[in-house]
Amino acid sequence: MNIDTAMRDLSALGNETKAAEMRAYHKADREYLGVSNPDIDTCVKSWRAEMDVPERVELARELWATNGHEARVAAAKLLTQARLRPDEDAWALIASWVPDFDAWAIADHACIAGQKRLVADPTRLDDVEHWIDSDHMWTRRAALVITLPWTKQNFPKPQEIEARERVLGWCERMVEDKEWFIQKAISWWLRDLSKHDVPRAQGFLNEHGPRLKPFAQKEAARHMRDYTVPPPPVET
Repeated sequence: MNIDTAMRDLSALGNETKAAEMRAYHKADREYLGVSNPDIDTCVKSWRAEMDVPERVELARELWATNGHEARVAAAKLLTQARLRPDEDAWALIASWVPDFDAWAIADHACIAGQKRLVADPTRLDDVEHWIDSDHMWTRRAALVITLPWTKQNFPKPQEIEARERVLGWCERMVEDKEWFIQKAISWWLRDLSKHDVPRAQGFLNEHGPRLKPFAQKEAARHMRDYTVPPPPVET
């Protein structure tokens, strides 16, 4: 499987009307073919059957370099797998994509691929922690989206609790970041955590919630019956 064949496969499934709709929706200046996610999944599944891991990493690298919407989504999907050995090059490639993020859909697909690699080797959180200080908003957001697996344990092991607390510390550092997508990412993290650990999520909101925008407080507290979003402060 090479890049030319992969792009022909994707292009054959394109739809000009859908492509125009996608361009208007995603608002990022790149090529859109108008290919649905299920059709991209079908392509990626067939490509995977023909390639070993190093070949998949190389194709993902070339797909990403095209800057096309469907190509970048396909690149991420090629590397979205819990068991991927060896995975060092895959993780390095995913991390190298983060500064290119400029729209939520591609960023989220890449972060889903990255989640698998972080769970496989949580020491990679050391790399991710640097992202929260980036001037690039999408990089800061990625630090929270890529760590969502640590919101999901009902009975976390000590190392999982440690990772969870580490990311909550990042949320605390970013809680006054007024970028809408950052506020949304913090609320997403807390909302998902509240499905598995209500006291910890509620404790964070009790302490730091007033520093979030009201919409983010409301979203974070969606599953918390005992949390009331405080009224905005009165300007004097």
